[in-house]
Amino acid sequence: MTRLVNRHPDRPTRLLLAMLPFALLIAAYAIGSDLRLAENPNDKLLPSFRALGDAIERMAFTPDKRTGDYLLWVDTVASLTRIGGGVAIATVFGLLVGVSVGLLPYARATLGGFLSAVAMIPPLAILPILFILFGLGELSKFVLVFAGIGPFIARDIAMRVAELPTEQIIKAQTLGASTWQICTRVVLPQVWPRLMDSVRLSLGAAWLFLIAAEAVASQDGLGYRIFLMRRYLAMDVILPYVAWITVLAFSFDWLLRALQTRLFPWFALEGGSR
Repeated sequence: MTRLVNRHPDRPTRLLLAMLPFALLIAAYAIGSDLRLAENPNDKLLPSFRALGDAIERMAFTPDKRTGDYLLWVDTVASLTRIGGGVAIATVFGLLVGVSVGLLPYARATLGGFLSAVAMIPPLAILPILFILFGLGELSKFVLVFAGIGPFIARDIAMRVAELPTEQIIKAQTLGASTWQICTRVVLPQVWPRLMDSVRLSLGAAWLFLIAAEAVASQDGLGYRIFLMRRYLAMDVILPYVAWITVLAFSFDWLLRALQTRLFPWFALEGGSR
């Protein structure tokens, strides 16, 4: 008897199964929209696909009458700049601190507990503090994204470094390697793909913190536009913006996974990335 855990779908079946939840979601939305619009043609909660298309045309391909900008693309550039900067800073911080805490006993004794405590602070709870300290400009948004995911990445990398076989460190010392050589030739080559996994897992939280910051204090950005449209119950704009954010986040995840597979094929073969 073939057990279910040992049955694997072939490639076409896998593709169909992957598409099935999306198809069901679209079908459920279409049915719900038709039912609500049949009852009330002016219903705004579930706009028709035609209304969604008109909103996309208006936001992405029609210049704004007041500014002349294509609002979707202006908002996209603003948000990508903020999240890209925040994630980049958090990644560098997480790598440096994580490797130090995971590899060096003195760093672990000094920063291990502090890092664990800082990572437990809800970033959204300190949002007002960040605005007071750094103002309502761009810096506070970068800092919020960094504060939200930097400690998480650092803790994750520290744990990954601590999990490396002790025999590797001992053998490197036996061969005369210095601390710097152990770090660069033993630890870092194994940490790079794990760092990319950590960044991938942090992207969802990074988008959450960015949208929260843009909703509170911003004049552009995807989060700003969503919360602005909320005042007018403009679901025909909000839903495409949410879908666009999802596409951007998924694209980043896919790019990181593809880059990881290309640069570190041994890691993918070990099943380290999903």
